[in-house]
Amino acid sequence: MIAALLLAAQIAAAQPAPPNAFLVKDGTRSTQVTLVQTQAGPMFRPTGLRPVLDVAVTRRNPTEYVVRVSGTSITVKPGLPYVSYADTMHQLAQAPIVRDGELLVPMQFVSEVLPAALRTGLMWDAQRRELRKFAASQPSAVIGTRAAGTAAADSDRSQRGRQAASAPVARTASARPRTKRRLVVLDAGHGGPDRGMSGPIGDGPRIAEKDITLQVSRRVGAKLKAMGVDVVYTRTRDTLIALSDRGRIANDAGGALFISIHVNAANPRWKSPGAARGFETYFLAEAKTEDARRVEEMENESIQYETAAETHKGDPLSFIVADMLQNEHLRESSELAEIIQRRIGGSHPGPNRGVKQAGFRVLVTAFMPSVLVELGFGTNPAEARYMASSAGQDALASAIAAATIEYLEQYERRIGAGSVQ
Repeated sequence: MIAALLLAAQIAAAQPAPPNAFLVKDGTRSTQVTLVQTQAGPMFRPTGLRPVLDVAVTRRNPTEYVVRVSGTSITVKPGLPYVSYADTMHQLAQAPIVRDGELLVPMQFVSEVLPAALRTGLMWDAQRRELRKFAASQPSAVIGTRAAGTAAADSDRSQRGRQAASAPVARTASARPRTKRRLVVLDAGHGGPDRGMSGPIGDGPRIAEKDITLQVSRRVGAKLKAMGVDVVYTRTRDTLIALSDRGRIANDAGGALFISIHVNAANPRWKSPGAARGFETYFLAEAKTEDARRVEEMENESIQYETAAETHKGDPLSFIVADMLQNEHLRESSELAEIIQRRIGGSHPGPNRGVKQAGFRVLVTAFMPSVLVELGFGTNPAEARYMASSAGQDALASAIAAATIEYLEQYERRIGAGSVQ
């Protein structure tokens, strides 16, 4: 009888966690952490990792929390899709949130962030949905016995495209002297309830701007990473990010460049709106033409989807400081825009509409060389088909990635430095 009870206990202990929870274990203790369903996917309270892990959550300021796990501090900013620890930024597929005054973080926090941040003593078993703690002297795998992308997909299959955004991004040099890595922030315009433009006018594949921008930005990021450039995305899934927060993400990441990707739309009052074609790139300055003001108003309309809590207001001094910081990067932004236009012109079927300037909200808070790229007119059937195709997206992404590298190399030569931050 005793042997049977022991066997039953062993079988029960070997069972994986239920779908709405995961387990945290060490040699003597085990706790089950219940998942909370949110619009962005399953999340959990970091304090639920107790008593197996020593966890404390403190609110540093209205927009920032610190999760301290076994002596390691991890900075979490609700609404922004990344966390940071030591000198490393780790991109998330889902942004942490606050609900009823409590911080909620995605499953990626245990499957990737904690094993990477604590370095030793933790292992994530995706198949069993278990976070295991070992003695500090024992070596441990970062994500169990599986690759990070596979483990993340097993822990939450609804999070597509995570592999492109899951790797931690180093921000400072190691103990051995080396050149600092370049970091580019890619912003896929619109997202979530904000579909952006829809097209085309007449026959052709139906497209939504938010989908095209996300697909192209992922391709740009993959190409830049292959060329040795670190990448941070403002969003990696179909979710709404406030316009002012997109620049904030770039600043916090220490980006060298900020590139916001969009799809243009014709004014329906034009004589032949469906015939409008071409690509153009903007930098931040006062709009000089009626058409630039039209594009500015169209892209700034995204603010209507933001709640009051998502809109960050500042005092008059902050706007003066922001204007000074932007003016510092005005020439660099213009040069980046010129290179992007030239590179896209090598493969785009539409006309080059040139470099323009306008007051885009998404660029205001990014204090670095920043541009907004209009890939083409989604209202035009031929250009909608081009931007929706794999070949078209790859050509656009290749051009933007090549332009980014060309600009960075030119900038480094001008300042006589080995790299930019």
